[in-house]
Amino acid sequence: MSPHTARHPLDPLAGEDLAPPLVALIAEDDEDISEPLAGAMRREGFEVTCVADGPSALETARRGCDLLILDIGLPGMDGLEVCRRLRAEGSKVPVVMLTARAGEIDTVVGLDAGADDYVTKPFRLAEFHARVRAVLRRRSEAEEGPGEGDQGGLRVDVAARRVWVDDEEVVLTAKEFDLLAILHREAGRVVEREQLMREAWQTDWVGSTKTLDMHVSGLRKKLGDCHSDPRFIATVRGVGFRLLTDG
Repeated sequence: MSPHTARHPLDPLAGEDLAPPLVALIAEDDEDISEPLAGAMRREGFEVTCVADGPSALETARRGCDLLILDIGLPGMDGLEVCRRLRAEGSKVPVVMLTARAGEIDTVVGLDAGADDYVTKPFRLAEFHARVRAVLRRRSEAEEGPGEGDQGGLRVDVAARRVWVDDEEVVLTAKEFDLLAILHREAGRVVEREQLMREAWQTDWVGSTKTLDMHVSGLRKKLGDCHSDPRFIATVRGVGFRLLTDG
């Protein structure tokens, strides 16, 4: 399923059409968290399924959902491994990680596994709903943005979330594609680091942008790009990145 199969439930206009509700999968082994969270999401219009271990989360997500709320510390298989396997299989489902660890290393590892965002426990429902809205909106904007564009051998189909370099398809993680989609939209213009963090992770990042550098480095490697002699992505020192329009 895709976020475009229905207007997402947190949209105040959701009741104006007859589209089916979005399906959310909550993978959390603490019932004191999963049950209130499921109730809150159902009140917002989601259809909710709950599971309490990693293997169940993986199998249920494979059958289809529009949003995956994934605790990192699941029994049987941790949430990071669940997310990695889904991304390796090509799943584009939006993933919000739940974690009790707020350190930067944990954040980087979670996002590098393919998560779209994370929420640190304990959290307020208002914050959680805001992050869910942002994740679904980013996915919607990425899929509904400009269609195909060709920059000197790099072809990006935003609607299909597919990328080719010299007619050979390149497989990107969800976050790598999100970053490339932003640069593609602003092709030829410098995109500041803060803007990339704000749009790709929906957060006003304070401090180190190591997470961004890691993802851009991975993106460049998959595109066959070179930092010192870029064909596609140029670094503007102290500012951000620019997608070259002439290859």
